[in-house]
Amino acid sequence: MATVIVDNREIELPEGQQLNCIQAAALAGVEIPHYCFHPGLSVVGSCRMCLVEIGKRDRQTGHITMFPKLQPACNTPATDGTVIVTQSEKVQQARAMVEEDLLLRHPIDCPTCDKAGECRLQDYHFRYGQNQRRAELQPFHSRRQDLGDVWLFVDRCIMCTRCVRFVREVAGTGELLVLARGIHEEIAVLPGYPLNNKLSGNVVDLCPVGALADKDFLYKQRVWFLQSHAGVCPQCAIGCSIWIDENQDHIWRIRPRENPHVNRWWICNDGRYGYHQVHDRRRLLRPRRRTADGWEEFDWQQAAPLLRQALQQAGRLAAVLSPFLTVEEAYLLALLVRRIDPEALLGLGPIPRIGQDEHFPGGFTILAEKCPNRRGVEAILSYFMKGRIFQFEELLSQLEPQRIRGLWISGGYKAPVAPVSHLLDQSVAERLEGLALLVVHDLFPSPVAERADFLLPAAAWPEREGSYVNWQDRLQSFRRAIRPPRGVLPEGWLLWQMHQRAGRFDASMVLDEIAQQLTYFAPVVYGVPDVGLDLKVGLLATSSPTQKPT
Repeated sequence: MATVIVDNREIELPEGQQLNCIQAAALAGVEIPHYCFHPGLSVVGSCRMCLVEIGKRDRQTGHITMFPKLQPACNTPATDGTVIVTQSEKVQQARAMVEEDLLLRHPIDCPTCDKAGECRLQDYHFRYGQNQRRAELQPFHSRRQDLGDVWLFVDRCIMCTRCVRFVREVAGTGELLVLARGIHEEIAVLPGYPLNNKLSGNVVDLCPVGALADKDFLYKQRVWFLQSHAGVCPQCAIGCSIWIDENQDHIWRIRPRENPHVNRWWICNDGRYGYHQVHDRRRLLRPRRRTADGWEEFDWQQAAPLLRQALQQAGRLAAVLSPFLTVEEAYLLALLVRRIDPEALLGLGPIPRIGQDEHFPGGFTILAEKCPNRRGVEAILSYFMKGRIFQFEELLSQLEPQRIRGLWISGGYKAPVAPVSHLLDQSVAERLEGLALLVVHDLFPSPVAERADFLLPAAAWPEREGSYVNWQDRLQSFRRAIRPPRGVLPEGWLLWQMHQRAGRFDASMVLDEIAQQLTYFAPVVYGVPDVGLDLKVGLLATSSPTQKPT
């Protein structure tokens, strides 16, 4: 087993991984400060903040030979016998000098900088910088330049070149470059070629200072007011891991959350800016039912008994399980309808697709399938329908021959202004004529919603808890980040009440119940899953009903 020595502590290196000294020190819980290094990008060793003392221990004699000069930890591989010293006086002096040099030309505009509160330049100055500033203090503001999708505050840039390497190595678009040399060099774009690609927002996350700013977030919130919640992006079937930053139940930004199995360190702009749908003023906000005199609002306390009674009186039932439902919500809905009508027909809701799958040089993928949980819902349907999965069009064609009298449609689809118009359109509404009961649970008005007998407002994706299964059969659990608007009850909570279960809706309890019955979810750890639980579940081809739901 290969070992390294970090500040007199011996650490074993993982088998099969090639680490540099920054990563090896992190295994020992030691931070080596750095600006230019990022594990998802090539190594350039330009910032010199990670200078440390490096040596080599002879395995036979145990003698340690130290290199005479400080070495950049990012550019030095950690191999068997490597010795790393991170806290010597020589190292501390080098860090202080690098910090002082960076701050000589950096504008003192922290009170107006969006990065204040999470800026590495600030943090490292207080941890590793000089006790006193020796240069003359001349406060000034940075020049702002429009690069396309983001703003560049030119004078704040410390030339780490992370953004340049990202657009070349990960996005593959290469819009950014380094212009001029020496003290005159700066990040720029060629005229007529602005930074405008589907991964462009990641350069803001990569920037260790406030040089690159998100146009969507600029000057809207201070980061110390924000609460961060682990979540899963619902914008496509990849299911990227994300951070949801909110203040007082309003989402202000979305950031990528590192997940080596799904999205690594990145997210696309659709996932980053898709949260505006959550706060759209056109959302449905009150449960309503149709009466002889038109629409009538009713209280959620009445919803469970009213809906149960309506379903029991309707006759033959069917339900459409949306690919935007969580695994737990889909299970509870299917179980509810089957308990009322054991022969109820269950089908999969419309699957929104836009264009073709997009693959980027850095390994990131954006899928054309724009829903988060088709695989999970299909597993639920396969269980209840004994291996048969009715697609939406096929289910609609079965309504007349099967003499379906009551239909529950779950939605969660984007607003009509989205690239895909609302999939529950007028043509679908016309095919639902003649039903005795139509229950629609959705986010936005639609032609089908206008036809409903019960119209229930749905919760948006950050307002619910549960699990999604992405296109690679990877299950990720999450908790809600914000509370839904007043008048909206999440689907899981309503279905929990309709099952007459005691207490509050508990997604982890439902997931445990599912895992005991469906072989597809057998690998799920029994017990309460943590936020961001990331497990590979079984293949759908092996999923089969093990026992009838009760």
